[in-house]
Amino acid sequence: MDLQPTLTGDLVELRPLRGDDFDELYAAAADPLLWEQHPDSDRWREDVFRIYFDDHLASGGALAIVDRATGRLIGATRYANHNADRSEVEIGWTFLARHYWGGAYNAELKRMMVEHAFQFVDTVVFLIDKQNVRSRRAIEKLYATEAGTRRGMVLYELRK
Repeated sequence: MDLQPTLTGDLVELRPLRGDDFDELYAAAADPLLWEQHPDSDRWREDVFRIYFDDHLASGGALAIVDRATGRLIGATRYANHNADRSEVEIGWTFLARHYWGGAYNAELKRMMVEHAFQFVDTVVFLIDKQNVRSRRAIEKLYATEAGTRRGMVLYELRK
């Protein structure tokens, strides 16, 4: 499975995250309200965001989210833990600048990621902290179903 494809929709383009994306991506992430329901609620701080960013780069599955209308980076997401034996992959670690909240951007990027993943696996997994109600509701809008817990997080699945 290609964990870093370039995917293009009407609103966003997803492309492999690069080391030189840090400054522009941090500008989108430096809003404390983005992270208020997240376990790392201080990720808006540059030193904490640097850890997230470096982990993203090292994962081999990180994607920059580009607003097609402006060409600016508005967030990041990633594929992880591809398991061919279980025919599944995780999608997560996603954030969008607050201006892009409300459904259309997140729905399009997740739809593109799910469609890409379903070329290779039967199940897409989303793991979300129990307290992150905003993210849980967004995933439920994509018709993912709650399927228990994994690694201390609420497990949602979407099957082909």
